[in-house]
Amino acid sequence: MIEARNLSYRYRGGDEVLHGVSFSLEKGRLLSVLGNNGVGKSTLLKCFNNILRPDSGEILIDGENLLSLPGRERAKRVAFVSQNVPSVQMTVHDSVMLGRRPYFRFSFTEEDHEIVHTTMRKLGLEHLRGRFLNELSGGERQKGMLARALAQEPTLLLLDEPTSSLDVRNQYQVLRIVRELCEKEGLTAIMVIHDLSLALRFSDSFLLLREGCVYGYGDYGILDSEALRDVYGIEGRIAEIDGHHVVLVEE
Repeated sequence: MIEARNLSYRYRGGDEVLHGVSFSLEKGRLLSVLGNNGVGKSTLLKCFNNILRPDSGEILIDGENLLSLPGRERAKRVAFVSQNVPSVQMTVHDSVMLGRRPYFRFSFTEEDHEIVHTTMRKLGLEHLRGRFLNELSGGERQKGMLARALAQEPTLLLLDEPTSSLDVRNQYQVLRIVRELCEKEGLTAIMVIHDLSLALRFSDSFLLLREGCVYGYGDYGILDSEALRDVYGIEGRIAEIDGHHVVLVEE
């Protein structure tokens, strides 16, 4: 169980970005954090990863206060995939191995290597293990960063706009992988995403933010016409097409 309790954050010299944000998320669920630019979505993820320290509130994983843990222990529980994918001269294998750093003592072990290889197999990256990241496509690099995060064996995976630089095929492939990991391996994931139809296709739960506050939290039913109007300023509705829910924007 993941719980956020009354999280608030203010950037230095600025207005409060998050105002008492609270929600809970069960194991094995995928949550999409939704809302317009500037409402605090990425800030919320960074608070979960302690990149930013909340001014108030708590984050609990299975009853344990995440914010009070040492960095190494926190990294064993939470992994973060940024929207900015590095293009550097490092092999895919070495990049994924960095995910084992929280467990590193004197040298990487056979167990570490096995976890890395298993993770790459899951994401179909084994044939790229010796390639440099700066030789790969954006989709391949994004999957490499996802593999590094999964090599941490986290309880919670955080994804900040994971599809923003991907073509349609890779958008679906990356999100399908995350969805399957939640369903089959009990991973819990929180992602910030702008594409409402992709969010509806792959997510279990939805957190709607407006002006740094929770506007709504629940299943796809919270994305009704009133919410689309209040949060996004659009007239629209959710429709079901071939068994999938999509957002239809009205003129």
